Amino acid sequence: MPESGKNAPPRRQIVNFAFFRVQPEWRRLPIAERREHKDEFIRVLQRWDCEDMRVLPYSTVGLRGDTDLMLWRISYSLECLSAAHSDLLKTHLGGYLEASHWFLGMTKRSQYLIGQEHDSNQAYRSYIKAGGSKYLVIYPFSKTREWYLRPFEERQRVVTEQIKAAQEFPRVRMNTVYSIGMDDNEFVIALETDYLEDIVDMAMHLREVENSLHILKDVPRLTAVSTSIEQMIEKVG
Repeated sequence: MPESGKNAPPRRQIVNFAFFRVQPEWRRLPIAERREHKDEFIRVLQRWDCEDMRVLPYSTVGLRGDTDLMLWRISYSLECLSAAHSDLLKTHLGGYLEASHWFLGMTKRSQYLIGQEHDSNQAYRSYIKAGGSKYLVIYPFSKTREWYLRPFEERQRVVTEQIKAAQEFPRVRMNTVYSIGMDDNEFVIALETDYLEDIVDMAMHLREVENSLHILKDVPRLTAVSTSIEQMIEKVG
């Protein structure tokens, strides 16, 4: 029987990182028409930022050539995510959006012992408390098959070393989403910080620990800037 009450495990979250590129044709429309499209799109996003789903808006304008905006959406069902996205597609601006990168996953508590769980260690909890930082870096992450053939105790040792190295950068908050079985990657990593230089320094530091030998994939790396829904849409044109 399912556990209930205090013994019940935390309800898992469905997490989506959706990157969009606005087609150039939209920017050639009359200003007044674009204004109507933007207002409509904003209303839909605001309606879905509710109890059933959290919508965090990010701008990528000027940061990459293949994306203009990103939505970090957290809900508790695929049906909710699908309904919200369907409403966006039905807007006028939705007809000019191309999905350039798309990541889907679920929260899950790590199987490894990671020590005391501070806020900076939310990567290893079964829920995500997202937002509040200026910058966000997203990347898919998969490990080699050989990694999973190693004894658990050996993997725990390597993970412990990795965690200790990451904790040298307390201004970076790491969130881990489990995509295995749902999407093309095993995990999606979301790094939040107000200090982008810490992301660079941490990446350089972590490539020197043993865990880096077992990484199969950790690209593309997508950087975004936190903003309001209104500002995110204004920046696209």
